[in-house]
Amino acid sequence: MSKKSITIGITHGDVNSISYEIIMKTFNDPRIMESCTPIVYGSSKVTSFYKKILPAIISPNFRFNIIKDVKQAVLKKANLINIVEDEIKIDIGQITPIAGDMARLSLEMATKDLIEGNLDVLVTCPINKQNVFSSTFNYSGQTEYLANATKTKNFIMLMVANDIRIGTVTTHCALADVSKKISKKLIIDKINVLNQSLINDFAIIKPRIAVLALNPHAGDNQLFGTEEQEKIIPAIQESFDKKIYAFGPFAADGFFGSGEFNKYDAILAMYHDQAMIPFKLLSFDEGVNYTAGLPFIRTSPAHGSAMSIAGQDIASFNSFQNAVYLACDIYRNRNNIINSD
Repeated sequence: MSKKSITIGITHGDVNSISYEIIMKTFNDPRIMESCTPIVYGSSKVTSFYKKILPAIISPNFRFNIIKDVKQAVLKKANLINIVEDEIKIDIGQITPIAGDMARLSLEMATKDLIEGNLDVLVTCPINKQNVFSSTFNYSGQTEYLANATKTKNFIMLMVANDIRIGTVTTHCALADVSKKISKKLIIDKINVLNQSLINDFAIIKPRIAVLALNPHAGDNQLFGTEEQEKIIPAIQESFDKKIYAFGPFAADGFFGSGEFNKYDAILAMYHDQAMIPFKLLSFDEGVNYTAGLPFIRTSPAHGSAMSIAGQDIASFNSFQNAVYLACDIYRNRNNIINSD
């Protein structure tokens, strides 16, 4: 296979979800294969099942090119590696153990190929943590799994939609634990990795980063908490002293309500919902989850597995398609930096 095309590994996520629908809707249009070569880590039998129940959305001529390994992938074709040969029981919209096993196997196989250099980038479809979590998969999400697989300590979950980029200091944890987890060092680490990603991955010169407060009204002079004075402001100041253009802390409600967020290249939130609620209100159907700081490129649609609408031909594929495009854009940006050195 020629390396002129970007080789994209795609995990199939939960087989009972909307994953196969959005994958097939995306690659049903052959134009997307002009710039990339997709390789789905999945099941041809599951593909056939969904083609039968979703005939209206998929061209009769669409089919995956079945291969045994990445080296057999064909340019301008949607390729698929069978991770299992057996039949997989499909229970649309249900969270089942077999679906969890298949999601885990797809992620593990694709990650192995990515680490070994057989893939250029990775796009992961949504999973359900309830059936993926096990004694051997003890991670709060795919982001944490990938960080562990590459021994990456400093990474950031970055939500991207056009010029909106929102990262978080803490990721998947209870709200009651956020204040305990936040520290000056952790905030500095996240600012650093975010700044570096904006430069290398998004080709932004001298990026401007807005840092959000934790408490209402940014603590209102410690009336509502001390985290701003003790942790957040010192982290911003130290980062700025090191020539990173970080500003804040901004009270989240006014920051988004006034449109202030449009003045910055990225936003650093303190916790999951502080980032996700405004992001999904602004770009629910378009957003992409990008893991910045990894040694390779990984994107994912910003939505979940959407079990309640699985198999109904109403799932939008915009977010997944954007995840493919963003992975390719970041790959090119990184290559441009390498080639310019």
